[in-house]
Amino acid sequence: MSSHVRWLMLILALSIFCIWVASPPEFKGVQTEACSKATAQQIESLRCSENLEIDANGDGENEFALHITQSLGLDLVGGLRVLLQADIPTQNFTREELAETANNVSRRVNALGLTEATVQVQGRDRILVELPGVRDPEQAIATIQQTALLEFVDFGGLSNQVLDLIGREIVTSEQIALRGELSGEEGEEDPLAGRLAHPVNGLPFRTVMTGAGLQAASAVLAPAQGTGNPQWLINFEIKEDFQSVFGSFTGERIGQPMAIVLDGEVLSAPTIQAQLSTGGVISGQFTEQEANTLALQLRSGALPIPLRIESTQEVGATLGQESVRLSVQAGVVGVLVVLAFMLIYYRLPGLAADLALIVFIFLNIAVFKLLPVTLTLPAITGFLISIGTAVDGNILIFERIKEELRAGLALEDALKAGFDRAWTSIRDSNLSTIIICGILFMFGQTPGASIVAGFAVTLAIGLVLNLFTAVIVTRTFLYILVGVFRNSVDRNRALLGV
Repeated sequence: MSSHVRWLMLILALSIFCIWVASPPEFKGVQTEACSKATAQQIESLRCSENLEIDANGDGENEFALHITQSLGLDLVGGLRVLLQADIPTQNFTREELAETANNVSRRVNALGLTEATVQVQGRDRILVELPGVRDPEQAIATIQQTALLEFVDFGGLSNQVLDLIGREIVTSEQIALRGELSGEEGEEDPLAGRLAHPVNGLPFRTVMTGAGLQAASAVLAPAQGTGNPQWLINFEIKEDFQSVFGSFTGERIGQPMAIVLDGEVLSAPTIQAQLSTGGVISGQFTEQEANTLALQLRSGALPIPLRIESTQEVGATLGQESVRLSVQAGVVGVLVVLAFMLIYYRLPGLAADLALIVFIFLNIAVFKLLPVTLTLPAITGFLISIGTAVDGNILIFERIKEELRAGLALEDALKAGFDRAWTSIRDSNLSTIIICGILFMFGQTPGASIVAGFAVTLAIGLVLNLFTAVIVTRTFLYILVGVFRNSVDRNRALLGV
């Protein structure tokens, strides 16, 4: 019994934590201004965070803040739909290049913190992007559309003219090469016209390496130097195939400037201090948002095909507030009916199952918010199905216990045999369904099928948690209840549903 008491303490502590995580922000006492003002039809409401702030010192300053976000899908709360059009003639790119562009857009969308986003190719030259939960539509569109052509450009011999070139647009050998590859119809305006060439020889600046040579990029806040302010920088790592070329160039140009150029604009031109074979730092007086956006674009790679915005549309929830409310009510009624059935039919074990099912529900909701999982209508359906599997596990256990009691086993032996012999059935059935969820999730990575992945994720989470609640939690509650009502159970086995 002492081991069951210890398990009970652990389960109660876990349940309290899950209830706290799952509770709406108004029950936590602190609600963000954005969330308090938002409605289901407002885009800003899509990414509201529930904040709990703990003042550790009692002086009004928050030393610790936990931000818990529940993401909602486009079908529940709306979002942004963007149609992107290739900005060059269709004969100048292949279907594979368009698919690769869509993949890069998808990586950028995911890195923006948007989940359940849909990115799919439409026709020969279009990409449709659906973004549930956008906080800043303009920033999202700019990040997706930006080609992010990063160049490391030789500025050797320009030590006295470097400052005049920072912030200016220049023409480089890489831009000339790309212009030749992507050039469309004759007579169209040259986007390189008006950019500065090398002031000494009049030729394009030489590109040493592009962003294709980067292995990784991340924004970091550098400490203040002297009396200056902290600055946002971008650390980058170079791919192994490019280390020789870049290392040789920087080794030969120590003491000379090298420009960091993004889409033709000179961001900075630091002096090379040492040979850079594996990586370095990009500086340029960035704000935090600019540094994070640039690092995101560099990690995601330049878009193989330049894109323009064909159309944008803010969409409301497909289901609407009333439909969502009715769906939630239907789920609550279904759970209450299941709880009542288990209590009436199985009596004391049914009470243990009901308590375990309540713990199961709060565990799931807490996990959804902590991961976070984007809740769409299919995802909610997967969660409700997992509740049914949790009840199935308990029914297997209780029917096994009843069989052992009818066979004449003592109560303790019957309880032990019921859980031990039902475990293999519960384990195998859940694992087989989890495998199916894995297959559904893989197919859900196909553009346009993300709702399938959402269903698979919530169902799989419920099945995994059920392995814990159907055995450990139910066992703990049942042994505790049997211990408390032992005299009544010995006199009346009907309390065990026999």
